[in-house]
Amino acid sequence: MRSIEHQIFNFPEAKLRFESLYELKCDTSIDSSYFYGLAHISQYIQKIIVVNNAKTKANFGVVKLIEVQKNLKYFELIDEFYTYSSSIYYVPDKKKAANSIDPILLALEKKADIINHLKIYLVYIGQTLHKVLPKLYKLKTLIVNDFRYTNEEQLRMCVYHDLEILKIDYCNLKTASIIIENSGGHLKKILLGTYEPDHIDDFYDDSLTFIRKIYQYCPSIEYLPLAFSPSKEHFEEFEKLLNVCQNLKSLSLIMCDMEEQVTEKNLTENGEELLNIIIKSAPINLREIRFLYDFKFSLGTFEEFL
Repeated sequence: MRSIEHQIFNFPEAKLRFESLYELKCDTSIDSSYFYGLAHISQYIQKIIVVNNAKTKANFGVVKLIEVQKNLKYFELIDEFYTYSSSIYYVPDKKKAANSIDPILLALEKKADIINHLKIYLVYIGQTLHKVLPKLYKLKTLIVNDFRYTNEEQLRMCVYHDLEILKIDYCNLKTASIIIENSGGHLKKILLGTYEPDHIDDFYDDSLTFIRKIYQYCPSIEYLPLAFSPSKEHFEEFEKLLNVCQNLKSLSLIMCDMEEQVTEKNLTENGEELLNIIIKSAPINLREIRFLYDFKFSLGTFEEFL
């Protein structure tokens, strides 16, 4: 629904054709009157995808359409010009960005008792989203591009007992650990952007906590990224994770030594230790392992691993 020249909802058979509409993809440049018209006859849409290209003000027709829905399960909101780099380097006019997005988010808040799947990709993540997210307690899927600026108090209010999929492009391990701790033990897939520690000094403890939260609160996990220090304590906790999380199918691994200078010797020693743990304790369902960045293994250990 990107280009409409006529108010088709006034046609004689419009109600018959649109009453059972299941999915709608639209953008906010469409005149609000079309959404008001659709809101009168399509109140059981289960999946709505909104591309935001209004830079200064909200489309209140979209807001109304969301408000009247009685069975909305999936909602996606993405800025038209969102890119990986724009979310890092672009500094938008915060007031204008909030004006175009906030009414849509507040309308979504009213659907907290029915919405299960949420995907948000915005250039500017404002306080309204941080206030709305804790209200959406029935989420099974949470995909958002940025969680870096949410305070801990707001994070601990995000309790999702039915959460199965968590994907965040930008967040630190502490943030992810808090969300995982407040999940209900049903998480199957966790996808996190490449970890760039905001506080290098906290990486050792944060990565250790993250591993523990996984095996304590995610017994059903299937897809998992891990970034951790190559310490004895981390290796021990990693082995516990492998023993507990028997449904694990895919694992992405990053080892970051923040304390010692990286040498060929310690890369090989750490790689050997890691492979030996995987050989000994890997779940039977584990079929994919991604070793990201610098890993070294001896030929003998690698052959045993294969």
